Amino acid sequence: MINLTVADLLFLVTLPLWIAYYNYRGNWVMPDFLCNVAGCFFFINTYCSVAFLGVISYNRFQAVTKPVEVARSTARKKGLCISVFVWILVFGSSLYFLFTPGTNQVQANDGLNYTRCFEGYNIDNRGPVAIIHFILIAAFFLVFLIIFICNVVIFRTLTTQSVAAKQSAEMKRRALHMVVTVLGVFVLCFVPHHIVHGPWTLTVLRLWHENDCGFRQVLNDAHQITLCLMSTNCMLDPIIYCFLTKKFRNHLSERIRTMKRSRKLSRNTTDTNLEGTLPLKEKQTSTCDL
Repeated sequence: MINLTVADLLFLVTLPLWIAYYNYRGNWVMPDFLCNVAGCFFFINTYCSVAFLGVISYNRFQAVTKPVEVARSTARKKGLCISVFVWILVFGSSLYFLFTPGTNQVQANDGLNYTRCFEGYNIDNRGPVAIIHFILIAAFFLVFLIIFICNVVIFRTLTTQSVAAKQSAEMKRRALHMVVTVLGVFVLCFVPHHIVHGPWTLTVLRLWHENDCGFRQVLNDAHQITLCLMSTNCMLDPIIYCFLTKKFRNHLSERIRTMKRSRKLSRNTTDTNLEGTLPLKEKQTSTCDL
């Protein structure tokens, strides 16, 4: 859960840069190195989220199907090793965005020159670029297949088990919510982009529909929309790592109760002050009348 939080924070750090970029209609007016930083952090956020959602799903799968073995194993040590491996792998892959020039000049329909940030590729090296992107897409759908299978097995196992104790029923309900939430976040945020990204890459590299400007524009618009959807995982991830964990719910409930007590105390203090000042006003009025 902490790994998802860190990945989301990396994207939130660069969010003002993306807001400024799209506020200027896709014109990068800031220093070029900030485009590299924003692209690097966006990549880390996306694929760390994908990887750790896969790890969470597999962890839940083992906990449901092999609870005794998981309880006896060194789960914490394995989790730490997997987390370190994911961070090294994703960060190493993101260095491409950090050191490769990310900005390029284009002329828009209004005749003005715009500086784009990671919206174009060097067509002189189009073959390797296309291969890298399709390897990335294939890796994503492999993780998605793992997540889908794990969560389907978890769902079937939990729904077919008979639950007697109230506490067990509550744990089962939370686990089912986790399954639905993880799949929902994955399908909503990540799947549309990786469906569109392949054809979009081919058109940008001028390997497909090179002269069909209308089709390329439609595909580019769809690509921008799916990028926005992918960014929403930062808002939906808290549902996974916060609202579906008992510790956070208890903390949130305690904070709400504290706020209510503070407001009640403040209201009582205000009422007491008003009651203390009213008699003084009556005395002053009676004195004036005299």
